[in-house]
Amino acid sequence: MENGNPSPSERNVTWRPLQAFLMAGICFVIGVTMGFLIRGPVSAATSTPTGTAVQNSNVSMPGLMQQGQMPSMEQMKHMAEKQAEPLMERLKTEPRNAELWDQVGLIYKTTHQFRDAEVYLQKSLDIDPGNLMVRADLASCMYYAGDVDGALAQLQKSLTYDPRHAGTLLNIGIIKLNGKHDVDGAIAAWQELLKQNPNYEQKDRVQRMILQARRQQAAVN
Repeated sequence: MENGNPSPSERNVTWRPLQAFLMAGICFVIGVTMGFLIRGPVSAATSTPTGTAVQNSNVSMPGLMQQGQMPSMEQMKHMAEKQAEPLMERLKTEPRNAELWDQVGLIYKTTHQFRDAEVYLQKSLDIDPGNLMVRADLASCMYYAGDVDGALAQLQKSLTYDPRHAGTLLNIGIIKLNGKHDVDGAIAAWQELLKQNPNYEQKDRVQRMILQARRQQAAVN
C-alpha cells in the first residue's frame, strides 16, 4: 500500500482465484486490515483443484458477497472443510504428497483458519523442508495468529536454504516493521534484499518502503 503499512502483493504471484477473491474482500472479518505476505512465484500446477468458489452446502462465498453479506468465521471454516474434503481423501493414499498438504493448508489460510493451516503446511514441510513458498505461507499464518517470533523463525530458516531469497527478505522486513515495530530491522532486511538482488523487479517499491519507514521513524523521534 502506498499509504499506511506496506503490503507488497504484486510480485509475480499467481493467486488461486479463491485466494484473490477472499483476500480482496474479507480481511476485516477477523478485525484487522492487513496485506498478506507474499509466497513468491507459484506455478500453474498449484491452481485451486475444486474451482473458483468454495461451496458451503447451498451457500457460496460469491453468493454471500453479492447479497451484501459477509460470511462468519464458522461459515468460512465449514467452507474450508468442504473444499479440502477431496484433497484429504487423496491424502489417505498419498500421505507423502507434500503438494497436497500444501493445497489443504492454503485453503485454510485463505479462509483465515490460520491455526488449522499451520498444521497442514507443517506436514508439507516435513516432507519437503526446502520449499520456501510453503514456509512463507507457514510464517504468514503464524504471524496472523499472533506468533510473530515464530513467523520470523520460519523465515530465518528459509534463509538457510537461500540467503538471497527476495520474498523471504521482503517478508522479514514487513514482520519486523509491523509485528515487532523494529524499523531498523525492517530497513536492514529490505536493504539486504536490494543488495543481493540488484535487478529485483519491485526495486522501486522496496525503495519507497524504506523511505516511508525512515519517515515514520523520524516522526517518532
